[in-house]
Amino acid sequence: MTHSERLQQDCAAVEEWLRHCFDGRDGRADLYDAMRYSLLAGGKRLRPVLLLETCRMCGGDTEAALPFACAVEMLHTYSLIHDDLPCMDDDDLRRGRPTNHKVYGEATAVLAGDALLTAAFETMLENGKSLPAERVLAAAACLGQAAGARGMVGGQALDMAGEGHALTLGEVEELQRLKTGALISAAAEMGCILAGGSEEQRAAVRRYAQKLGLAFQIQDDMLDVTGDEATLGKPVGSDTENEKTTFVTLKGLEECARLVEQLTREGEEALSLFEDASFLCWLADSLVGRKK
Repeated sequence: MTHSERLQQDCAAVEEWLRHCFDGRDGRADLYDAMRYSLLAGGKRLRPVLLLETCRMCGGDTEAALPFACAVEMLHTYSLIHDDLPCMDDDDLRRGRPTNHKVYGEATAVLAGDALLTAAFETMLENGKSLPAERVLAAAACLGQAAGARGMVGGQALDMAGEGHALTLGEVEELQRLKTGALISAAAEMGCILAGGSEEQRAAVRRYAQKLGLAFQIQDDMLDVTGDEATLGKPVGSDTENEKTTFVTLKGLEECARLVEQLTREGEEALSLFEDASFLCWLADSLVGRKK
């Protein structure tokens, strides 16, 4: 199987699991419709793929890890719903479709995000019975830390506070380490945890994912300047409109492109202790120069 075929296989498994994860649930139909609307809207599924493939690389059971991968995508989707709200980035388009609050209203969008956040932890704890309890708890703790005030939410707070203010390079790096990088890093580390990986392996996977996450964000900043709305599936130029300091603001497009290449190489080097890290190296390479 080629790396491209394995990526397609991983994404298909994630899509199939997500499609049925709320089947038979009682409750408000409009709330579940809003949750599914954003959860099943597509996307790269980078985070769940990272979890599955680090689990595989560390000798784990990817079938047992699949609900955890989907839980990460639920949490990521919640963050996108909230990020698009008028009180945040006030975006009208996400993944080529109207944002959640444009379809269901602000109140339902907030609740859909809240429900996906809590469903992520419910999913892990309900579906982790075939794995050692200590691995399940460690994976849940890893995701909880990455998602909260010490991670993604803290990064979003920094992002909001930085609007209209000139930030230093260090401040932008810290903001993106939390807002974007923390969840990417957690997804990869969770795969290692679920496979029973050593502390050395977890540290190597974290380093790889942190480099990958930073490269990913720098590319996002570049695409906000050079991309087009039809390809990206979301508005372009929003960073300038919201007066945000970005890597492009501070470094320029040419230097940003060089940094993406450098960070990708450094991330791949972090995986040198593994016997076969070829897929994750290929994945990092494939993200360089992406158009969306």
